[in-house]
Amino acid sequence: MEWMNSISEAIEYIESHITDDISADDVAKHVCISSFYFQKGFSMLCGLTVTEYIRNRRLALAGGELATTDAKVIDVGMKYGYDSPDSFTKAFTRFHGIAPSMVKKDGILIKSFAPLKLEISLKGGYLMDYKIIEKDSFTVLAASKKFKYENAKQEVPHFWQEHFAKGNGKYVCGMYGINIDEQMGNESFEYLIADIYNPTNEIPECLITKTIPAFTWAVFPCVGPMPVALQNVNTKIFSEWLPALKEYEFAAGYCVEMYDAPDKYPNGTQDENYYSEIWIPVKKK
Repeated sequence: MEWMNSISEAIEYIESHITDDISADDVAKHVCISSFYFQKGFSMLCGLTVTEYIRNRRLALAGGELATTDAKVIDVGMKYGYDSPDSFTKAFTRFHGIAPSMVKKDGILIKSFAPLKLEISLKGGYLMDYKIIEKDSFTVLAASKKFKYENAKQEVPHFWQEHFAKGNGKYVCGMYGINIDEQMGNESFEYLIADIYNPTNEIPECLITKTIPAFTWAVFPCVGPMPVALQNVNTKIFSEWLPALKEYEFAAGYCVEMYDAPDKYPNGTQDENYYSEIWIPVKKK
């Protein structure tokens, strides 16, 4: 319940500061959760990133204000965080499908975007398999790229596609997808497409090695076609497991996804029995 309450408090904070210069990091600090895990949890529970939520709420409010008042476009744009009429017009048009100057014309429809409200329904006990394991540090050979949280959901899959399109799959097959934000408070993170490093092999110029520290890990099995099975477990971690967590808390800004070899299954990663895992570092409270 603590996690769900924090998300609700974050939404209230955003609403009361919607015209202020606030960031996802500011919101995370207000609810005393590391930016790394707050943004991940918010996205899992709410279906969009903190930044997307703030932007959508501002643009919806801007549309309503333009439709119901005599406010000028430039003033409304400035009020909701846009430095220039051009940037406001582009964002407004992408969201509403019309330019802000068109709002007052007869028959024009604008979009609404209501504040989020989290509702907790009691459905009895639930089953969620996981195990707590101690694991020594290990070194991986990896393709590495930095991403902003806001666009990661769309851009990380493209990174995988580029990796194999460039022929780098002959060096790294992609046993792991590793998300690293050591500061646990940045707006961006490092993502690795990785395999276990063999020190007898040369390191291609396009790749790096990275040592993942020793941690106590909470390991969650995922069974089913990708990426749905992995996404479903990720959602359950933040909506079911984390709110009920009493003994442990997150330990560091790492998240590891482990993928079994696709050639072990008749339908590869789309097989109903395909196996993957999510690892999250934890420590005793």
